[in-house]
Amino acid sequence: MVSAESFWTSSLRLSPEGGRITRVLSAAIKGIDPGMAVTRNVIRNGDMLTISGRVYDLRSFHRVILLGMGKASLAMSVALANILADRLSDGLVISKQPSLSFYSPMTLLIGGHPVPDEHSLEAGKKTIELLSSLGPDDLLFCLISGGSSALVAAPLSGISLADIQVLSSALIASGARIDEINTLRRKLDKLKGGGVVNMTAGATVISLILSDVVGNSLEAIASGPTAPDPSTRANSLAILAKYGLEPRVPTSILRSLRTSPENPKPGDPLFAKVQNVIVGGNLQAAQAALTQADLEGFYPYLLSANLQGEARQAAFELATFLRQAHLAGDPVPTPACIVAGGETTVTLQGDGKGGRNTELALAAVSELADFPGVMLVTLATDGEDGPTDAAGAVVMGSTFRRAAGLGLHPGHFLDRNDSYTFFSALDDLLKPGQTGTNANDLVFLFSF
Repeated sequence: MVSAESFWTSSLRLSPEGGRITRVLSAAIKGIDPGMAVTRNVIRNGDMLTISGRVYDLRSFHRVILLGMGKASLAMSVALANILADRLSDGLVISKQPSLSFYSPMTLLIGGHPVPDEHSLEAGKKTIELLSSLGPDDLLFCLISGGSSALVAAPLSGISLADIQVLSSALIASGARIDEINTLRRKLDKLKGGGVVNMTAGATVISLILSDVVGNSLEAIASGPTAPDPSTRANSLAILAKYGLEPRVPTSILRSLRTSPENPKPGDPLFAKVQNVIVGGNLQAAQAALTQADLEGFYPYLLSANLQGEARQAAFELATFLRQAHLAGDPVPTPACIVAGGETTVTLQGDGKGGRNTELALAAVSELADFPGVMLVTLATDGEDGPTDAAGAVVMGSTFRRAAGLGLHPGHFLDRNDSYTFFSALDDLLKPGQTGTNANDLVFLFSF
């Protein structure tokens, strides 16, 4: 996990509140430690496991297999392996980054993200091989976290990797929500939309899930590999129509969406031996940050755990809320730490560099220009904002004037979707590094 010191930026160094704020940011990440999320939810007493009210006798299973997928899968898998110890027969973990502390009997593979690549296909192949070895007397643990929709890929017959890459890139650029993107992914991949369960030949399946989607819908997190799919092929086609993407989508994708069988739905007996457990998510991160904020002397306030919509519009609404809260001391007095969690979107219009968190911050610069005593901080909990090495950015009332002194106007950078370049010039990008967890984004509104 990252330290408070890893969050320093120019504005935070200069602010008298910088130390307190970096500790709040660090607490948010620590609050969704993936390993701790697993150990809180899996209790072992001898050979008996208790998981969210259900009890499992490890002696009743022929083999116990582990399958980890996603950005948080490394820490989750190691934590569970330590609990299972000698009862763990085999394991496969697909993550975004390598590890020096990984150990047998688990195998670690690296997939592609945010767009699947050849490594993702290999991960999908190895996953299918592992699942195909299971039988009704086996127990499969799935450790699922955000990112695995791209890290693991097994396209339906007739769909190529290039086809999936085109679709993924088009959806990301269109401003589609992650739940909409994953609705399409579920229809086009053998492992998604309950596909993992379908390949286990009746094995018992326990999924421990770290959520990275607003609302924690099981089918949306990682495209629901162990969950029924309530959506239909018609829903997927409607999403393409909503964003005007039909002309840009390969014909193989359209053909599959029109003709492939539907995924298993809620109530299907296929899921009779499946337990899906949400072990953590965005709300836990926000609550951990607010607890630390209280310790630091801020009045804590949770604004929302359902932040969605276009990043620019969210910036306007959050900046307006922050100004009014600062002036009126309502709904929380100064000094305040107000937190909103969720995930916004960006409709790409230019060819600049950035992600939804830095775009939100950039759109807030003009809204907070010359307004004293406030700070807005955006943070991607995985440490990566879009295709960049930044997790977010810091905005103060002085940011606009500092940028103007360098000949930078936020509107020009917004036009190009070039938020990374703007905040890099100000040394106000948050760069804590990959955090090893993933639970959406947080926006912090500070009033001093």
